[in-house]
Amino acid sequence: MDKGYKKGTITSNIEIASNIYELKVASSFNSPFYGEAGQFYMLRAWNGLDPFLARPLSISNIMDGEITFLYQLRGRGTERISKLKSGDSLELMGPLGSSFNTNLRGNVALISGGIGIAPLVFLAKSLKANIDFYCGFKDEVYYIDKIRKYSRAVYISTESGSVGYRGLITEIFNPALYDIAFSCGPVGMMKRIVKMCKGKIPVYISMENRMACGIGACLGCSIKTSKGMKRVCKEGAVFLGEEVFYCD
Repeated sequence: MDKGYKKGTITSNIEIASNIYELKVASSFNSPFYGEAGQFYMLRAWNGLDPFLARPLSISNIMDGEITFLYQLRGRGTERISKLKSGDSLELMGPLGSSFNTNLRGNVALISGGIGIAPLVFLAKSLKANIDFYCGFKDEVYYIDKIRKYSRAVYISTESGSVGYRGLITEIFNPALYDIAFSCGPVGMMKRIVKMCKGKIPVYISMENRMACGIGACLGCSIKTSKGMKRVCKEGAVFLGEEVFYCD
């Protein structure tokens, strides 16, 4: 086991929608600190070179020493993880990256697209503000029962029209109703949210990128920002939206 990685035991790993999984891991960490909203872990359940890289997964919940992750089946790494069962072990390193500011009051909007809901669930749980949660999906919806526990109101859109508003979640979000917004999901959606909120309210986003080391050493996940190149795994994954989408 590489330095920095610790062993965890899977307590549950279930498919909750088509190619969407909920993974729960009990860790043998000596520290009671498991992470904050917006942070992530690097996970792997394989040895050797195929696949070579660990997979970054955002923290979706922490309860009683158990960490919950939501992930989408996208390639060899997540496919390998999806085949693990309760009692199997994996290696994980974290918590890593920056976190959301949860010391807030007032009216807060959380806007997710697809699997971007993952870090915002833990954020909703961590906030003490008035939360409205906007969830956009293509067709199948998931985790709505979880976010209702922490939200004043939940708004759902599906591109297919199967549930809620038919269309994009950006079409029903109104920044004038809020003091601050947080978003995670497809780049196009987050860029639109930032543009809608510009000059009105601040928006913080959680970026996704391919990662190799997860600790800022390899620079492989660097993105261009208004303040120069920044590493998603180190300075992020949480950024001020206008810092990332500053050209428009």
